[in-house]
Amino acid sequence: MNSRVIIVNIIRWFILLFVQIFLLKNMGFYDLSTPFVYVLFLLLLPFGIPNILLYLLAFGTGLTLDAFYDTMGVHATACVVLAFVRISFISISLNKDAIDDPEPSLSYMGFQWFALYAFLCVITHHLVLFFLETFRVTEIGYTLMRCGLSCIFTLLLILLVEFIFYKRTSR
Repeated sequence: MNSRVIIVNIIRWFILLFVQIFLLKNMGFYDLSTPFVYVLFLLLLPFGIPNILLYLLAFGTGLTLDAFYDTMGVHATACVVLAFVRISFISISLNKDAIDDPEPSLSYMGFQWFALYAFLCVITHHLVLFFLETFRVTEIGYTLMRCGLSCIFTLLLILLVEFIFYKRTSR
């Protein structure tokens, strides 16, 4: 990775965590839907990032959010699971040797691939997050509804951000 990619990802990390902590933390729909747009940082990390570094970044990002949300490791766990799903999905769906694109973004990979990728990562992240947060089987319906609505809200925001910063590439 060159220095430009590192600087862009550091800036992206700060901006997304700032938006999550100071804008989206108190934004919700009747405590049913909470957007977690910070996962976009983990989704947009370059393809060539070593797995151990990805896990460390996921853990650090989740731990930072846990410090502000007072959730004691719930976000860190969900981010590490998201990193595992990201690695698995990319290894199954793409040939790493044939990848010329620097990152898994909407502008490089196309809408269909990116939407499926984001959906699988976000739904896994939200399921882990909300089930660890609730930690009760008696509230499974409420937790699944909260997870589903938050997933839709998060995916809409992620796709909106991706469309705002969409770069047309020639294929």
